[in-house]
Amino acid sequence: MKAGDLLLILLVNVAWALNFLVGKVGVEYFTPMLFSTLRFAILLLLLLPWLRWKPGKMRQVLEISLVLGVVHFSMIFIGLDVSGDIASVAIAAQLYVPFSALLAFIWLRERLDRWRVTGIAAAFAGVMVIGFDPTVFAHLDALGWIVGAAMAMAVATILMRRLSGVSVFTLQAWVGAVATPAQLLMSLWLEEGQIEALRTADWFYFALPVYSAVGASLIGHGVLYHLLTRYPVGLITPMLLLSPVLAIALGVLVWGDQPTWKLLLGGAMTLAGVAIVTVKRAEK
Repeated sequence: MKAGDLLLILLVNVAWALNFLVGKVGVEYFTPMLFSTLRFAILLLLLLPWLRWKPGKMRQVLEISLVLGVVHFSMIFIGLDVSGDIASVAIAAQLYVPFSALLAFIWLRERLDRWRVTGIAAAFAGVMVIGFDPTVFAHLDALGWIVGAAMAMAVATILMRRLSGVSVFTLQAWVGAVATPAQLLMSLWLEEGQIEALRTADWFYFALPVYSAVGASLIGHGVLYHLLTRYPVGLITPMLLLSPVLAIALGVLVWGDQPTWKLLLGGAMTLAGVAIVTVKRAEK
């Protein structure tokens, strides 16, 4: 792999790791669904030229948009809001990989060899260990939201594997078109203080959803799509495990996380399990 492409891999990992920190700060100021509404509104505005009707594909596109844009992101931002740290969120979110393997076994009849079964077991066991970390144990509801978000992401992943003939930007545009009004309605129904938050926010707080839309979605996913057209999946995807590691480091350095040995051990078990599942799936 060329040095320039290695830098692009690092860019993707940094962009996604920063998104955990940005999301945590964002939901601390805005309400979770308001933050998500702003994020997707910006994404939709930027991708309007790619918002095109795809005959014969729209049912799949709308299903993905609903699961990913509404269910997944609602749960991930609620989880960030009620969590006591960033590290456990960044780790537990990786459960979408073993969840995807299990759903592929059930829905797509893909074979699960003993390596992938071992990886799945290690990942879930690691999250159980994380649950005994004092900070995480005091916010088990946050862990539940993040695990639910990981399951929703896994469902969206399986749906995306069945979709063809739709570009990544077109799909993201439709995710924004579906998620923006849905998240806004849920925010108006379930949350309070949105007007005051918008009225008092300065440029820094408005920059947070802008980064989440541009940095994490457009740059992160756009660069990843570019790399996957040039290199095998088995080479690229294991390198993406640097993202939760960087997110843990940002949580410690910036947010003030104080990870215990239980979180570190559970995190190592989870990421090792995810790595096994990722590599074996890429080999297949």
